[in-house]
Amino acid sequence: MDLIARDRAVLWHPYAAMPMAFPPLAVASASGNRLRLEDGRELVDGMSSWWAAIHGYGHPVLDAAVRSQVDDMAHVMFGGLTHRPAVELAELLVGITPAGLEHVFLCDSGSVAVEVAIKMAVQYWAGRGELRQRLLTVRSGYHGDTAGAMAVCDPDTGMHHLFSAMLPRHLFAPTPEPTFGKPFCTDHIAELAQLLAHNRDEIAAVILEPIVQGAGGMRFYAPAYLAALRALCDEHDVLLIADEIATGFGRSGKLFACDHAEISPDIMCVGKAMTGGYLSMAATLCTREVADGVSGAEPGALMHGPTFMGNPLASAVSLASIRLLLSGPWCDRVVRIEGRLREGLGPAKGLANVADVRVLGAIGVIEVREALPMAAMQAVLVEHGVWLRPFGRLLYTMPPYISTDDDVDLIACAMVSVAEQVGVVR
Repeated sequence: MDLIARDRAVLWHPYAAMPMAFPPLAVASASGNRLRLEDGRELVDGMSSWWAAIHGYGHPVLDAAVRSQVDDMAHVMFGGLTHRPAVELAELLVGITPAGLEHVFLCDSGSVAVEVAIKMAVQYWAGRGELRQRLLTVRSGYHGDTAGAMAVCDPDTGMHHLFSAMLPRHLFAPTPEPTFGKPFCTDHIAELAQLLAHNRDEIAAVILEPIVQGAGGMRFYAPAYLAALRALCDEHDVLLIADEIATGFGRSGKLFACDHAEISPDIMCVGKAMTGGYLSMAATLCTREVADGVSGAEPGALMHGPTFMGNPLASAVSLASIRLLLSGPWCDRVVRIEGRLREGLGPAKGLANVADVRVLGAIGVIEVREALPMAAMQAVLVEHGVWLRPFGRLLYTMPPYISTDDDVDLIACAMVSVAEQVGVVR
């Protein structure tokens, strides 16, 4: 029995039936931004392994960080103990994130980081004697697959609607208009402002993805919207949670998407690219006020403690990944990728079945009018020597920052080719 047959017999893959409707591709090795398959084919990775592997695969600096740390310790519990990689990682995160974020809770994954952020917000208000347990968010958002995170994903169009009856009922404002780079109108945030004003006494926090709505639709909205939201939260004394798990560490062209609006949230979640795609780790940062509010009242502690919290291997490789990013011309690389994507995806604008083409930083999107079966789309992409993971009506790429112009051109060409399968040039 070959590897794929063995896989299909026992493994349940993400967002898939059991067994998968179409067989997975078996990867033998990966280096740089190339995936080498068991059958000898080689694919250019346009996904950064779900947006995490910003330095590509097998980077010598990150490999060395893992090897060095495993010689000291692979893991030690974080309850009552600490270690240098975690301390140095937290210090670095505090130093580079928006001003005011002074405390770091290390988490197992992005979804867990969102869960922790929600608990921080609710516990903060409980410490002040206020029973605020609802959240306000926007439609078309995505924050993860655990229960608390699912509850703030879009309840109607999101992938978790089957579970809506069991989830807490939160408040949803309209999807922000995709107006990045265009004039902002205050009408765009009027309904959110109304919801906030009418429900402020029960809202613990507003949570949203800053600037880029990721898996909920790959939309880019105006920095002025985010700035206006920060002002509204201040006006109504409500916490602001920024979910930067997808956007953090340069993906949108700024180190953090909040930097586009020059705002600081009260709580911020980061993950994915933090470890360079090597291990699972995320972080939830908060202000001193939030930390003091949680810690200064009963029960006197944040009630969360993952088994693998602060894992030394993940901490060490995260530290190495962030230092590697900051030591190089990451911004120039992202700007270059953005330019190549704009040029390469441009021809798709003339296709009848294409609703929109949009690019921001190292993110490129073709939105088609009619959804295509993933198997058919991926077959065309693989024929072009490219690995992408389209979904619904979206063909998108978030390539590693090490991608060359030729790599980005190949990815863009493959995306346009897929779009051509369902459209004809006007």
